[in-house]
Amino acid sequence: MSETALHRGSPSRSKTFFRNTYGPVCLFYALVLVAVLVAMTWFKATDYLGPDNDDALRLVEVRDFLNGQGWFDLMQYRLGLDGGVLMHWSRFIDLPIAALISFFSLFLSPENAEIAGVAAWPLLLAVALQFTLGLAAIRAGGMRALHAALLLNIFATVLFGRFRPGAIDHHNAQLVLVGLIAAMLLDPARRAVSYAVAGVCAGVAIAIGAETTPFIAAVCAMVALHWLWEGRHDMSVAAQSFGLSLLATISAAFFLTIPPARYSVVTCDNLSLGFFSLTAIGGASLFLAARFAGEARFPVRLAALAGVGVAVTTGALVIAPQCLHNPLADLDPMLVKLWLNSVTEAQSIVSEARFAPESIGLYYAVPVFAVAVCLTRLYLRDRVGMHLTMLALVLVNLVIGCIQLRSMFFANFLALLPLSVLAGELHAKSRREPQNLGLGLVFVATVLLSAVSTWGLVEPVYKKLRGVDVAMDGKDGAGLTCRTRDEMQQLASLPAGNVASASNVGAPILRFTRHRVLSAPYHRNVGGMLAELHIGMAQPGKAEALLRNANVRYIAFCGTDPQTEYLMTLEPDGLYAELAKGDVPSYLRALPADPKSGIRIYEVRSGS
Repeated sequence: MSETALHRGSPSRSKTFFRNTYGPVCLFYALVLVAVLVAMTWFKATDYLGPDNDDALRLVEVRDFLNGQGWFDLMQYRLGLDGGVLMHWSRFIDLPIAALISFFSLFLSPENAEIAGVAAWPLLLAVALQFTLGLAAIRAGGMRALHAALLLNIFATVLFGRFRPGAIDHHNAQLVLVGLIAAMLLDPARRAVSYAVAGVCAGVAIAIGAETTPFIAAVCAMVALHWLWEGRHDMSVAAQSFGLSLLATISAAFFLTIPPARYSVVTCDNLSLGFFSLTAIGGASLFLAARFAGEARFPVRLAALAGVGVAVTTGALVIAPQCLHNPLADLDPMLVKLWLNSVTEAQSIVSEARFAPESIGLYYAVPVFAVAVCLTRLYLRDRVGMHLTMLALVLVNLVIGCIQLRSMFFANFLALLPLSVLAGELHAKSRREPQNLGLGLVFVATVLLSAVSTWGLVEPVYKKLRGVDVAMDGKDGAGLTCRTRDEMQQLASLPAGNVASASNVGAPILRFTRHRVLSAPYHRNVGGMLAELHIGMAQPGKAEALLRNANVRYIAFCGTDPQTEYLMTLEPDGLYAELAKGDVPSYLRALPADPKSGIRIYEVRSGS
C-alpha cells in the first residue's frame, strides 16, 4: 500500500495506528498528571481530604453508608434541626469510594484504608479524564491535537484542584462523563454505539447531580437537531441509539437509587420524578421520532421533532413546573444575603467582575478564546460539523457559567478541544516552516492563551499591583482555621450534643466528632442554617430561648470565620459579638480555651 493511501486512511491500518498510539500516549500523560497531583499534595497538603465542605460531608456520608445506613437512606441525621436533613447527593458516588475503602481495609488499618480510598478515587478519575479527553481530541484533530489537549489539561486540572487526592465531591466524576459525551459526539463515523454511550453518560450525569441537567438538555437538542438537519440513515440510527440508551439509563438510575416511598416526589436539585419523567419522555420520544421519521423528508422530520418538543414541554408543565427555574431562587432572603452571595461557584459573571475582577480571566478567558476559534473556523467553512459541535459544547457551558460560575469548570475543559486542534495544526506548520518566526510566535501565543494557568497568573499580579500581600492573603495571623482535626480535639472529647457553629465549621465537626450540628452550607438545611444565624445575631437575652428551642448543647464559636465576622458587623450587640468581646451570658459556661484551636466552646447550662 502506498504512503498516500495510508494517510488517506485504510481501516485496518487506521485501527492499528489508533491502538498503538492512543493508549500509550494517554497513559503517559495520565501518569504525569497523577504524579504531579500526588507530588503537590504530598508537599503542600495538611490533610488527606480536600478542603471543600462537600469533601468532608461526602466522607461523612460514606462512613454512614459503611456503618450500615441504608442504600436508599440519604438522611444526614446529625445535621440541622431535630430529625436531620435529607441530602440531595447520589449513592453512585458513595459506592465506589466505599468500595475502595473496604478494599484497602483488607490490609490497612481503618484510618489508613480511608486515606488510601479517598486518595485513589480522584486519581482514578484523573486517569479516566485523560483517556476521555484524548479520545475526543484524536477524533477532532489527530495525534497532534491529542498531545496538545492532554498537556494543556494537566495545567488546568492541577490549577482547579478537582482531581487532587482527597477531592471526593461529585464534580470530578461529572467532568469525566462530560468529556466522554464530547468524545462520542465527535465520532466522525457517527456509530450507533458511540451515541449509545453518550446516552448512558447523559443519564448517569443527571443521576449524579442536577448541575449538569441544562448541559445534558443541550446535548439532547444537539443530537435531535443534527438528525433533523441531515436526515441520513446513520444519523437516524445514532439518534435512536442515544434516545433509547438515555431512556434505559435514567430509568435504571431512578429505580436503583430512589426508594418506592418517594417515587411520586418531585425535587429540582437531584434525580426525582421530575427529572426522571422529563428525561424519559425526551429519550423515548426522540427514539420514536428518529425510528419512524428517520429518513423522511425535512418537513416530516421537523413535525416529528416538534412532537418531541411538545411532549417534553407538556411533561414539564404538568409534572415539574417548579423545576423550570433555579431551585435556589426560593431560598430565604436572609440565607441569600448571609450565605449564598458568598458562595463562589454560585456567583454570576456580573458578581465576579464586581467583587473579584482579577479572577475573570481565570474562569472565562479560555472558553471565550475557544468560542472565537470555532466561530472563525465556521466562517472559513473549515470542518463545519466538527467545529459546530465543539462550539455548542463550549458555548452552552459558557452561557450557564455566566449565570453560575460552577459551569465554567466544564467550559474550560471542553474548550481544550478546539484549541488543541488549532495548536496541533500550528505546531505542524511551524515545523514545516522553521524559518517563519511569525508562525512560531503565533503557535506560542496560541498555547499560552489556551493554558488556564496563564490566566491564573493575573490574580497574584493584580493583587501585587494593589499592594496586597499575596503570601498572607486570606490567612489570619495565627494560622487557625477552626476546621482541622487538632482544632476539633477539645470539642471531640465532650459528650455528644447539638452544636451551634458557623456553617463553614459544620461539616468538619461532623467529620471529626460525634456531635450533630445545626448548620452546614447546604441549601436543604434551611431550618438549621436560619436557626444558627438568628442565634448569632440575637441579643444575649433573646438568644437563650433560641438555643433551648433548637436543643443546642454547645456553641463552637470561631471569631475568625468570615460569616461570623459579618454577623458581628451586622449586629454589634448580638450574641456572637458579645462572645467576641469576652462577655459571656450567665446561661453559658465557657470551657477552658485551647491554644491550638481557633474555636472557643461554650456549653449551654441546664435550664432551671
